[in-house]
Amino acid sequence: MRIEAYSQVQQIYKTAKTDRNHKAKGASAASDQLELSTMGRDYQAAKQAVAESPDIREDIAAPLRKSIQSGAYEVSAESFADKLLQNLKEMR
Repeated sequence: MRIEAYSQVQQIYKTAKTDRNHKAKGASAASDQLELSTMGRDYQAAKQAVAESPDIREDIAAPLRKSIQSGAYEVSAESFADKLLQNLKEMR
C-alpha cells in the first residue's frame, strides 16, 4: 500500500479556512453544497473496493500452505538470492 497516495488525496480535499463572521450581502439563506470531482469519485470507489477485498488470496495461499505443512515446499537458495538481487536493482 502506498502511504504517500493518501497524503496526496488529503491535499485534494483540504478546505480553505473561511471567516465565519463574514457574510455576503444579499445572502439570506445560504446552504452548503458538496460536489465531488471525477478523481474524488474514483478514489472513493477504489477505497471501497480495497476495503471489501480479502486480505489473503486463498486461491494462492492454500496450495502453498498445504505444501509447507506437508514438507514438500522447498526454496532454492540460489533462486532466492537472484530474486533478492533483482529487487535490490529495481529499488535503485
